[in-house]
Amino acid sequence: MLSQRCGIIEIRSSCEDPLENDTGLHLHSRVVVVIFLLFALSLHVPFAAAQGLDPAALLRPATDTWPTYNGDYSGGRFSTLDQINAGNVGSLTLAWVFQPHASSIKSTPLEVNGILYFTAPDNVWAVDARFGREIWHYLRASEGDHIGNRGLGMYKNWLYFTTPDAHLVCLDAKDGGVRWIVELADPKLGYFSTMAPLVIRDHVIVGVSGDVTDVRGFLESLDPETGAIQWRWYTDPDPGQPGSETWPNDPDAILHGGGMTWMTGTYDPELNLLYWGTGNPNPVLAGEGRAGDNLFTCSIVALNPDTGKLVWYFQPSPHDVHDWDAVETPVLFDAEFKGKQRKLLAQASRNGFFFLLDRTNGQHLVTAPFIDQTWASGVDSRGRPIAKPEAAPSPDGALVEPGSDGGSNWMAPSFDPQTSLFYVNARRIFSIFYLTATGKPEGWAGRDRILWANSTLRALDYRTGKVVWNHEIGNGEGISGILTTGGHLLFSADNSGNLLALDPATGKTLWHLNAGGRMDASPMTYELDGRQYLILAVQDILYAFALPPPLPSH
Repeated sequence: MLSQRCGIIEIRSSCEDPLENDTGLHLHSRVVVVIFLLFALSLHVPFAAAQGLDPAALLRPATDTWPTYNGDYSGGRFSTLDQINAGNVGSLTLAWVFQPHASSIKSTPLEVNGILYFTAPDNVWAVDARFGREIWHYLRASEGDHIGNRGLGMYKNWLYFTTPDAHLVCLDAKDGGVRWIVELADPKLGYFSTMAPLVIRDHVIVGVSGDVTDVRGFLESLDPETGAIQWRWYTDPDPGQPGSETWPNDPDAILHGGGMTWMTGTYDPELNLLYWGTGNPNPVLAGEGRAGDNLFTCSIVALNPDTGKLVWYFQPSPHDVHDWDAVETPVLFDAEFKGKQRKLLAQASRNGFFFLLDRTNGQHLVTAPFIDQTWASGVDSRGRPIAKPEAAPSPDGALVEPGSDGGSNWMAPSFDPQTSLFYVNARRIFSIFYLTATGKPEGWAGRDRILWANSTLRALDYRTGKVVWNHEIGNGEGISGILTTGGHLLFSADNSGNLLALDPATGKTLWHLNAGGRMDASPMTYELDGRQYLILAVQDILYAFALPPPLPSH
């Protein structure tokens, strides 16, 4: 018989002597399976979850699945789906709402086999992607910094997420049961973790966070089956290793040098290269005790995901003294540059500059400011901004734009191959930087963080970094991510609580809805049963939008 419990259908057979056909398959069982499939489809129960994630889905454009943080490995957050398009976006309607009663949702949900998986610090939810019904909820109370959590990684039928006390938790996607938990770093030293793991074949790639102490950053790969460490790469190299010459001879300076790996990286399967952005050096503002460029902090690095070996690097902010992490998404795309087809990497960095690199070797191609800046006098021969001496923190204070929170930050950018434009949520923001604690970690001391800010969504020509169009989104710091689609749409939000659909070619508003709160996460989309859904998180509520279903014919 068929019974339904908590959204899961069970099959039980009462036949003691089933008939068999000449293939040896129980005829009765075949009938039951057919009935089960029809019954499950009629109820839209996500029974397929037990099949797990097909690894091939990570190598295809995100359509009926969104299997990783950025939808695919490129970080471009472009979906080929076009059912919702510029011609009908005004007809969007609310499909369902889910409120998990937790802190603000900053994660991008995964969608696999009709189930959404998303996080808040210490929490994971599985929700029916068609109707927004909770399937299971996992809670693990922990100490540490609960600033936010960006989401999950998935391997087969297992989920991975990081915690405020710097652990990695592996769950069974069917029911949320714990498979194993491992410590990434000692939380007593000030480590925590917020990023969504990145799964590459049989590697779970994770990073660490840390704000106020002089800990050392790293990226590591773990075995998805056991959680055992496969390799670890430190952002501050060991004394005597390449890069250590950019630090003082004092080993304490380099071994406490910072360089957190806050955000999820990207990956090129053809080149087999993993790309990641790294954070600021420590002490944050007091740079006298760490003379030099301080590699590999504030850098974009390319690693071999099988060995963790560094292949190349580029440093957007050498010897950073303004807390300008370069952890913003390194977006990958193939396109023309100066008459030649190139494999490119683009980043709109926190220091206010846009960078374009050849991702095969790290060759610098373009450096250009994407927002107002007062700290750099030009660009050197390697494409790095040249800092003005008067922009460095001083006892009397240095007024600098962009401020401490950056010209952009963790919010997701997007690259649309239809327009060949790169999109970024940018901020005009000022801080005063003081030199208050030479040689010591300052934490949030030493700066007036946000004297004034307003925000704009900008489209950049990747070939030059020049602004093509500008859409103002209001006073304050914009924090919403961006999604572009094959329907010639760009989805994001402004600072007044409006969800937005813009024309990606012009920035013109095509649709908006005031949701009454700010969008701390990045939108995503998927298609199920021939219907495209748009998912947007507003504070602690998850909204799903879709076009109205067709009216029944008579």
